[in-house]
Amino acid sequence: MKKPVPVSSANRLINHGPVILVTSQYNDARNIVTLAWNTPVSHSPMLVAIAIAKNHYSNGLVTKSGEFVINVPNVDLLKQVQYCGSVSGRDEDKWKKSGLTAEPAQKVKPPLIRECIAHLECKVVKTTPSGDHSLFIGQVLAASAEEGLFDEILNTDNPRAKTLHHLGGDFYTVPGKKIQP
Repeated sequence: MKKPVPVSSANRLINHGPVILVTSQYNDARNIVTLAWNTPVSHSPMLVAIAIAKNHYSNGLVTKSGEFVINVPNVDLLKQVQYCGSVSGRDEDKWKKSGLTAEPAQKVKPPLIRECIAHLECKVVKTTPSGDHSLFIGQVLAASAEEGLFDEILNTDNPRAKTLHHLGGDFYTVPGKKIQP
């Protein structure tokens, strides 16, 4: 027998993809936002989609600049991930308070987060209003991963590649052993 799940919590059944830290910048204003709603949407060109609440500070920065960076944190950054998703960049400098380190990207103005294990530098190619969020589709202009963690796939057997996966609220999980059919 199946247990009913409230529609308001339905996203939590599929929400366990990797948590990301998205960096954005417009002029001198920059921010970090924690997102769980992200997905690849095309191989050619390589496109990814992220959803950012319309009232979030980062939404305005991405809208104005047309660029963002997806930074992939590992489990070691759980406190920073939680912090960056709990306060507004309008009110606090998340870079200073989180202790995360900005470093220049190759192709876009928003910085990479040095402590993250992977990065996708993106240019917005389409924005779609989606309820209380904006769906930003970005073309990946450059990508990088920490040495030894990527060889065709993310090497999740390596302890450094234990990505965070949001289950909802303050709950996260990490991937277990890599398996193949």
